[in-house]
Amino acid sequence: MSNALVLLAAEAGLDALLDWLDLHQASLAGFRLLANDELAQAMAERPATAELEQDGLGALAAGADIRAAALVLSRGTAAVVAFLDPRAPAHTQPDAALLIRACAIAGTPLALNPASADLALRGLSRSRLAYLLFNPVAGTGDAAAQLARIRSLLEPQMLVSVVLTREDVDAAAQTRELVHIIEARPEGDPAGAMVVACGGDGTVSAAAGALAGTGIPLGVIPRGTANAFATALGIPGDLPGACSTLLAGHSRRLDIGVCNGRPMVLLAGLGFEAGMVERASRELKTRLGALAYVLAGAQQLLSQQPFQARLTIDGKTSELQAAAITVANVAPATSVLAQGFGAVVPDDGLLEITVATPASRLQGLNALAALMASAVVQSPTSHPDLLCLRAREIRIDTDAPQRLVVDGEMITTASVHIRCRPGALSVVTPLAVAP
Repeated sequence: MSNALVLLAAEAGLDALLDWLDLHQASLAGFRLLANDELAQAMAERPATAELEQDGLGALAAGADIRAAALVLSRGTAAVVAFLDPRAPAHTQPDAALLIRACAIAGTPLALNPASADLALRGLSRSRLAYLLFNPVAGTGDAAAQLARIRSLLEPQMLVSVVLTREDVDAAAQTRELVHIIEARPEGDPAGAMVVACGGDGTVSAAAGALAGTGIPLGVIPRGTANAFATALGIPGDLPGACSTLLAGHSRRLDIGVCNGRPMVLLAGLGFEAGMVERASRELKTRLGALAYVLAGAQQLLSQQPFQARLTIDGKTSELQAAAITVANVAPATSVLAQGFGAVVPDDGLLEITVATPASRLQGLNALAALMASAVVQSPTSHPDLLCLRAREIRIDTDAPQRLVVDGEMITTASVHIRCRPGALSVVTPLAVAP
């Protein structure tokens, strides 16, 4: 369903439509607004409506109402709001007969006054569905108050159905149940639906893995310790900012990895990465937040032992001794061991692979410093103890079982197989996302 709302008014209906926009400013923030030039200029000059983003349809005298009718017939609009003054001559305002006929053919709501516009907006708001997968134990603060705040921000514009995560049920299984509910809707149901993961990276990864390949968008409201997924995609970390992103509804197709048969949204790490995550206990993260990973990383650096590994990358095999191997699909700059190229590209159909091969702790410190610098300037590193490459598929076999962290979950294995599924996941993100 399109989220475009056409707004038309000439001088006779201008004040009435501006007053209606003032009244419903919060609800309209989630729609793409298309206005005739006369209305757009008046909106820009009025403080209450100046912040509403809108695109121009041209002047009415130049055929803005004709362009609007064409958009309606192409099924490119959710509704048309065209305020008319019955006392004004027909030629001085939008062509009512043209709009009525176009909306009748396309089955698009048409509002010609404030009362009918209120009903149309209410119907449009309730036709947008969000299944909120809410983790009540994620993050800090009052979870109940945060949930109430999220609902107050979202529900004027969409219908929110809350599903609480439970310790005895996998969040991925809960998401799959939501997928079945969404896919079972009657054919032709115009309501757009998304699943919103509200919690830490564990909740987000579980939901993303279950949604991959379904076409159902994933929304994210970050409430965890690191919030690596949201940070990497530029999703705001505060509740109002994250909810505004969901209401805007701009989706982006991202890659997803498959590691030993299980979804991998963020990254997988052998050696240093796995040890660092394992040392950062829930208690430590509760007390120190993101600093828990810094402390755990320093501890791990002192005890990290190298291991022998055989790498098969896109069919080519090589052997080496490594202290860390990180394979990333999505990762922010704070995921230091993923920054061999200076940034992880989440939609290029490739995995970023960084292999650290230092012979001593001092060399390891130098390699970490090089990766940090690479992330800051967003350019590839040339450190001699770092091997960096991009590939569609990688297999890692080690001389002895190693601890492997996959999106924060720990396992022990001597064989790792990771492949990329390009564009398998649709995620609601801000429009401007750093490459």
